[in-house]
Amino acid sequence: MFRDLKRPLLVLAGLAGLTPLAGAQQLYFERLPSAVLAVTPPAERVSGEPGAMRVLETRCSAEASPEGARQRIVDIAVQEWAYFGFSVADETVEREQRGGFSGRPRFTRGFTWHEVEESRRLAGSIAGYWAITGDGSWILSRQNEVWNGSGVGARWRDPWSAAFISWVMCESGFGDESQFDRAIAHHTYIDQAIRARDQNRAGTAYVAYDVGEVPIEPGDLVCSARRPTYDTLAERRQQLGNGIRSHCDFVVKLEPDRSRVLAIGGNVRGSVSLKLLPAEFVGATGAGPGVLSIGRDRDRVFAHLKLRANPVEGDAFLMAPTLRMLGASPDLFDGVKAALERAVRYLSESVLL
Repeated sequence: MFRDLKRPLLVLAGLAGLTPLAGAQQLYFERLPSAVLAVTPPAERVSGEPGAMRVLETRCSAEASPEGARQRIVDIAVQEWAYFGFSVADETVEREQRGGFSGRPRFTRGFTWHEVEESRRLAGSIAGYWAITGDGSWILSRQNEVWNGSGVGARWRDPWSAAFISWVMCESGFGDESQFDRAIAHHTYIDQAIRARDQNRAGTAYVAYDVGEVPIEPGDLVCSARRPTYDTLAERRQQLGNGIRSHCDFVVKLEPDRSRVLAIGGNVRGSVSLKLLPAEFVGATGAGPGVLSIGRDRDRVFAHLKLRANPVEGDAFLMAPTLRMLGASPDLFDGVKAALERAVRYLSESVLL
């Protein structure tokens, strides 16, 4: 099947501007020119090769406008997803059906989702995410030790999902910590959003709700916790400030007809990935359908962080410049989707797009 898959992907690569990795079937899409999407590539925030990398720049973009904040967050998240190779994680199937990824254990020490070449290509980007957290320098110092000991293909020592969220918010114009507390742990800004609601703080980017309290929109964050687990914000309120093992993703699209929410997050299978989250909907199936629950079991979303910004007109996901570039030709876009479907079937044995 790999030989059958590789040829159409390489053909699409040439047509769509996708870049194939040497000797591999994975494709990625280069970041857009700044004239199309004004984002400082994260790798420009650091210097040096893996093993001797250091932070150069920690400042954020200009202040966000509430008129375009949602679309900008989605645009940036989609661009990173494409740059990391269109990874898709389907959470709508039961865990026992998903099993491991390509039959390999997910959490074996030293395991990486990327080959050495790909790890080297992405190292500066992930380091750039860390750079804007305030803890980037010592995180990179520890990672340099890992690289020097185990090579560039070694897995990142510290989970970088919260750093990814923080970087997207930084590039989206939420640079003031009173708006969004950029951090290396998700609970920092989850708690900030809870306090924003409880203490009626007007300046924060997000306000926390239980799933189902208010409509979920693109640009919002949905968060789950594993250690300890929570079902509601009330349970987290009892432990504000305590460290937890948690994860948040940016909502990019609601699909009530498929009973799922599409979200993009970092460090999902070692990549920036599009997650398909099972969801229970109620009410309208058009704009702003009600969501009763998202996720299952330990991956159940307990916190919906609502962005204080104007709604997006239309489909924010498909309006992202990266996907519009791929979709300049409808036939080409359909071809890319079909090729990605075949790739995902091969890699995870489930149909994801």
